[in-house]
Amino acid sequence: MPTLIAIIISYLIGSIPFGYLVGRLWKGIDIRELGSGNIGTTNVWRNLGPVAGIISLLGDAGKGALAVLIAKQLGGPSTVLLASLAVLAGHSYPVFLKFKGGKIVATGLGVLLSIAPLVALIAAIVWLLFVGISRYVSLGSIAAAVCVPVSMLILVDKWQVILFGFIISFFAIYKHRDNIKRLLAGTEYKIGQKKM
Repeated sequence: MPTLIAIIISYLIGSIPFGYLVGRLWKGIDIRELGSGNIGTTNVWRNLGPVAGIISLLGDAGKGALAVLIAKQLGGPSTVLLASLAVLAGHSYPVFLKFKGGKIVATGLGVLLSIAPLVALIAAIVWLLFVGISRYVSLGSIAAAVCVPVSMLILVDKWQVILFGFIISFFAIYKHRDNIKRLLAGTEYKIGQKKM
């Protein structure tokens, strides 16, 4: 029962759409009607500026960390991993926005910082390197997602956590499938690129 409670609470926490709320409270707009239509940090930053973007990032990462914290109080390692999946599912498929949410990168960062901080640090460095060189946020996110299970294979000795790393990596890449198509077509948005 505690595990089920942790999963439900984590899903509901994940469903809190910080990007959407920032848009509504910051500018009185629906962020889903701007840019990529995504409620995540990148779209908020791109359309509402860095302050709004940072608030969205902290909110999304914070709910990932909060879900892990609650799960640790309610159960053991398995409860934590299931709750972590639930908070990511909530962010990606939020009940409050008709199950249309973000791409789990920021929330995933919050989760990883709580269960595998060194892996999170490596992923963040990979993200920064790829974004800095290519100016594609999506490419940085995909590269960071790929490095998560690879880093876990090297640094983590618990097979459940490694499996968790592979699952969230696959999920993050899947959520970026439209970005991958645009990257291959050469039509993906670059940082600093003028809006059409």
